[in-house]
Parts: sequence; structure tokens; C-alpha cells
Amino acid sequence: MPFTHILFDLDGTLTNPRLGIGNSLKYALRQMQIDGYNDALLERFIGPPLQDGFKNLFGLNERNTELAVEHFRAYFGDKGWHENDPFSGILELLEELHFSGKRIYVVTSKLEKYAKMIVQHFEFDRYIDDLIGAEATGKHSGKGQLIGELMERNRILPSSSVVMIGDTHYDMIGAKEQNISSIAVGYGFGTNETLRACNPDYLVETVDELAELLLG
Repeated sequence: MPFTHILFDLDGTLTNPRLGIGNSLKYALRQMQIDGYNDALLERFIGPPLQDGFKNLFGLNERNTELAVEHFRAYFGDKGWHENDPFSGILELLEELHFSGKRIYVVTSKLEKYAKMIVQHFEFDRYIDDLIGAEATGKHSGKGQLIGELMERNRILPSSSVVMIGDTHYDMIGAKEQNISSIAVGYGFGTNETLRACNPDYLVETVDELAELLLG
């Protein structure tokens, strides 16, 4: 399938943010005097909007959810955003896609200003046509909605040659909502079981496999 417009998720797809998100979460929970951090919790925290994570995983009310998000962002904005590494081979893949004439975009539930900082820090911005992220309020941060907004402002029509690439079911569901193709990556934070349950068009296990599919 010759994909012309390629939409990438950020966390767990282009970069591995485990350390920075984990430290930000620990900091927020300490500030909120909540015990019970563990790595399994972190896996469930990456992907959905922050507000959903705090509300659903810790049962916080609206006011405390907002407070926890503020604490998380205080650490993340200072240190957490660069406690992060691109997956091996990703920068080379973006470069090859760019020079082969593909249009490249980033669609993330991460706060847009942090997503831009990360993309510039790792020099992905040299190859990316546009980026959309979440608003600070957490409103309008569903993946399908973000994909739709990005497509609208770049005048991209739904078609099988437009593809969303991500590591969680949020990405796969968002792609279906907007009638575009989907590629699930098995090297991020989603489990193969939950990804397969969404019936993605393709499932790849490594960056190399992804490159083969996109450039082949």
C-alpha cells in the first residue's frame, strides 16, 4: 500500500518517554500524598489524556484531578520532557520518508507545547509537516478528534493511503473514526492483545518492520 500521508503518535511510537512520564507521575502522586505507584500503573497511564489517567486510575474528583495534572506538568515541563529517547532507527525512518516525498504528521494526546519541544529537541521537526496535540484543559484530546482536526486543516481527505501509526488502542480507534488506515506498533506501551482486538490494518513488532512497510 503506497501511503502518501503518514500520521505518527509520539509517546511509545516515535520516542520512549517511560522515564520522564514515570518521574512526573511519581512527583504528582507525592505532592497529592497518594501511595501506590508501580510500573504496571505507568503502562496504563501512557496513551490516554492525563485527566483520564488520574480520574480513572486513582478515583480523583474533578478538582483533585486538575491539581494532580498541574503537579505532573510542573515536573514534566521542567525535567520530564527530555527524560526521553527516540526509538532506534526512528530519525532515519523519518528522514527517508521525507525524502521519498511522503507527508509526515504527529498526532498526540500529549500537551501540544511539550510535543513541540520534544519534536524540536530530537530534530524530528525537519521532516514533519504539521503537529497537533492536546489543549491544557484536556478537552478535545480524543485521538479521533485530533486526527480529524489535523486532516481538516491540512486538507487531507479520508482514504486508505492516509495512515495513523500508534502503539495503543486509542490510535487504532481514532483511525477507524476518521476512515483512514492504521498500523499498530508492538514495541510501545500497548499490548498485542489490545491492539489486535482493534483489528488494525497492519501490526509490526519493530521499527525495521515499520520502515519496510512504509518504504517497501
